[in-house]
Amino acid sequence: MKNILPRKFYGRDTSEVARNLLGKALVKFRGPEMVGGIILETEAYYGENDPASHAYGGKTPRSEIMFGKPGIAYVYMCYGMYYLINIVTENEGKPGAVLIRALKPLWGIDIMKKRRNISLEGRLTNGPGKLTIALGIDIKDNGADIVRGGNRLYISDYKVGDNNLKIIVTERIGIKKGEDRPLRFLIQNK
Repeated sequence: MKNILPRKFYGRDTSEVARNLLGKALVKFRGPEMVGGIILETEAYYGENDPASHAYGGKTPRSEIMFGKPGIAYVYMCYGMYYLINIVTENEGKPGAVLIRALKPLWGIDIMKKRRNISLEGRLTNGPGKLTIALGIDIKDNGADIVRGGNRLYISDYKVGDNNLKIIVTERIGIKKGEDRPLRFLIQNK
């Protein structure tokens, strides 16, 4: 599978990218093993004016990646327990990133079940930490250029169903600051 989304897709307003990522396919290769699924839920994070963003206080060693080139994976450890994957957005110099929160698993389901040590398909990738474990995404993927062909991690413009998505917009969840902003996007009846 290819049809990788181009860099210009990510070099736009962060909430626009977050909304437009719904229904696209996140794919990860480890050697010949391919795992992935359809993006069902995202959250947008802006820069210095977004108190929930890692870039809120300006550029730091941790947030520097958010000020870089769009279409780069920003992977970090959350609560010392699991990794989360974000995709850098906006134009270079202006921080922004989209958190991938949930997937509908489609490829490599048996591999994902083994990695998560569960048998219920509906719970494999229904959270940002769960999906990184299932897909085998970790700190080694931080900084990966997801728009380069041949990369082991990418997002494809995969078409599934009729693509007439009903999108729900809500406040972000799981954060303490900036949670009141309507920057969480999900597909209805996922």
